Parts: sequence; structure tokens; C-alpha cells
Amino acid sequence: MLVIGIDPGKTGALAVIKHEPKEVPMVYAVYDTPLFDGNYDIFEMYRLVSNFIGLTTAHFIIEKVHSMPGQGVASMFNFGMGYGIWQGIIASTGCPLTYVAPQTWKKALMEGMKEKDDARLRVKELFPKACDLVYRKKDTGRADAILIAEYGRRQLYGTQI
Repeated sequence: MLVIGIDPGKTGALAVIKHEPKEVPMVYAVYDTPLFDGNYDIFEMYRLVSNFIGLTTAHFIIEKVHSMPGQGVASMFNFGMGYGIWQGIIASTGCPLTYVAPQTWKKALMEGMKEKDDARLRVKELFPKACDLVYRKKDTGRADAILIAEYGRRQLYGTQI
């Protein structure tokens, strides 16, 4: 079973956690959100998702986003566009999709951690072998996607690492 977490922003990512009963879960792959000339690369996004369909059972978990006060209209439009593109691509696969609010997965996996960079630290704690995937400051989107996938894995299987 693959649990695929998505942080839908332009600086977000798609992360795949492989779950096998009685085995330690592992981060199987992480991909930054595909962009072309600063815009969402829809064809590459589709290609990424289609790589994981048909090989095994996949369940997608996407961060449920909404507009926030103080954010610009253009940036929120772009963010919402990415969110919609990911949803459409996932719907085309027929795979299950679960939405999770950022507050929900952060409360479950990052209790007491408030800094933006804390997601990277948490990934390193949970998945020491994935440290090289989140070593840069700009890898926060990757870390978020991994934690979204891990949240989904725990919800689906009721297990922790």
C-alpha cells in the first residue's frame, strides 16, 4: 500500500510512504511540485501521479487549503489552482482521496512545534533515512508532504512507527 501525501502549493511536494503490515514504514519517494516557467506543470503532475497507479493500492491525502486573511488575491488564486489541479488528477485515477486540514495533521504530528522549519526536524525524527530529502531550508514543502502522508498512514492503519 502506498500512502501519498500532497502539499498543493507551488513550493509544495508529493511524498510517497510505503506501508506494509509488520514492516517499518518508509519514505519511498518525494517530488517537488512540478513547475514550468513558474506555473504548475499539469502534464508532469499527471505523470508523477500515474507512476504510482496500477502497481499497488494507493491512497492520496491532500492538505485541505482555503484562503487566508492577508494573502494576496493573485497568490491565493494560484494556490487554489494548484489545489484544484491535484484534485482533478487524483480523481482521474479512481484512487481514494482524503482531505486533511493543516491544523489537524500538525496537531497530530507536531504537537508543541510552532516554527515553519520544525516540519523538517520532525521528518528527520520519524524517518532518519529520509534526512537527505529535507536537508535544505527550502525543503519545508517536502517535509509537509511527508508528514501529510504519515498522518494519512496512521489514520488508515491506526499504527505509528
